[in-house]
Amino acid sequence: MPHNTRFDWLPSPSQHFLVVTFALLVYVLTTRARREQRAPTTAIAWVMGLVLMPYFILPMYLLFGQRKLRPAGSPRPPRSVPPGHWAADLIESFGLAPPGRSAIRMHADGEAAREALWQVIDGAQERIDVCTFIIGDDALGHAVIERLARRARDGVKVRVLLDGFGALSLPRHHFDRLRAAGGEVAVFRPFFSLRRIGPRNLRNHRKFTIADDGWLWSGGRNLAGEYFTGNEKHPEAWRDLSFDLRGSVAAAAARQFDHDWSSVRPRKARAITADDVPEGPGTAMAQFLPSGPDQTEDTAHALLIDACFRAEHRVLAITPYFVPGDGLRDALRLAARRGVQVTIAMPAQSNHRLADFVRARAMRDLARAGVSFRMLPFMAHAKAVVVDDELAMCGSINLDLRSLLLNHEAAVVFYGAEEIEWLAEWIETTASAGEPYRARRPGLMRDVAEGLLLTVAFQL
Repeated sequence: MPHNTRFDWLPSPSQHFLVVTFALLVYVLTTRARREQRAPTTAIAWVMGLVLMPYFILPMYLLFGQRKLRPAGSPRPPRSVPPGHWAADLIESFGLAPPGRSAIRMHADGEAAREALWQVIDGAQERIDVCTFIIGDDALGHAVIERLARRARDGVKVRVLLDGFGALSLPRHHFDRLRAAGGEVAVFRPFFSLRRIGPRNLRNHRKFTIADDGWLWSGGRNLAGEYFTGNEKHPEAWRDLSFDLRGSVAAAAARQFDHDWSSVRPRKARAITADDVPEGPGTAMAQFLPSGPDQTEDTAHALLIDACFRAEHRVLAITPYFVPGDGLRDALRLAARRGVQVTIAMPAQSNHRLADFVRARAMRDLARAGVSFRMLPFMAHAKAVVVDDELAMCGSINLDLRSLLLNHEAAVVFYGAEEIEWLAEWIETTASAGEPYRARRPGLMRDVAEGLLLTVAFQL
């Protein structure tokens, strides 16, 4: 009887066992070497993939599996003495900069946000640093580039750091005017680069513009029309938040930018300092909070969990995407069961349908515990959290697993009563336009699909 050769290419059981053993050994060694703290569901997903499909999953793991990078960059300031606010002490314990007194302006209106951005750019005397996920190929994006080019021609040092994913759709000539004027443009982890630049799934989602290391414009807005006053594709602007401030908090953001820039274009770190502004009207204590693979801890995630356990009266939040991990979900659930008002506003339909699909799993669980979800009839891109009268946080951090555990992110924590109340009132007013969420029991197929997509899209 002739030998069937159709399946000769398949490995034997012993060969498959050896490959699986090797793949698991690589996983264990790299995870321990990097001292990564993986969520159990993520670890299970990788291990199961390596057991069942090692020939496909092992290369994927080597390309995308790293969650934490080896910390680098300039030394962080030491912890301030004496101890102060519990959140400030926690953030400083991560090796981050202490809080400082800043002159702060909040802007919910898109026109006000744009004018504040122009003021920061036009007010620079020596340098302008811009970090963003998206610079749109639209009127707002072109205006940003033209204004930066004008300042570069004036002799101001201009650097723009754009995420590689956010840059994918831009035409090649998008930054020609800026480069011709002497400005520098760098792309963070470009997708199609052959250089060793780190895992492609760890994106830089930070958003800030800094003038002279001492004036910071930041928040949730990318530099495209939909985040300000609208554009041809999105005639109705999205609801978003931003702010600008002066002082040592801006210097902490400038140090972070220098660190991010050096990861793309290696150079010697600069000494960056800025004084706190004098106490007076419009000033308050604030603290810069970077989060991501370049931090030894999951800084924002840890702060939010701690804040939920400490909350006594209210936890208010607005986020475009809501896919919390088990730790944050448990903290929110227990806060609600203690009688804390937990209100989370989000768009009924966001610009990411996948996030809308998988969020239902956490929402059903939390709604049963008493968490109030308000489903907004418009796209809201703002990211902000208020806890009691203790603190408020605003920046680029979404309440989802990718943002909290994988991406490079940044926020500012506000300790001033005026800023806390302003953000609380804005969230509550925005939430009042939404309808209450009503949980529905999922069918078997939807339940399985939610679990698979949650693991693949938001945790790997």
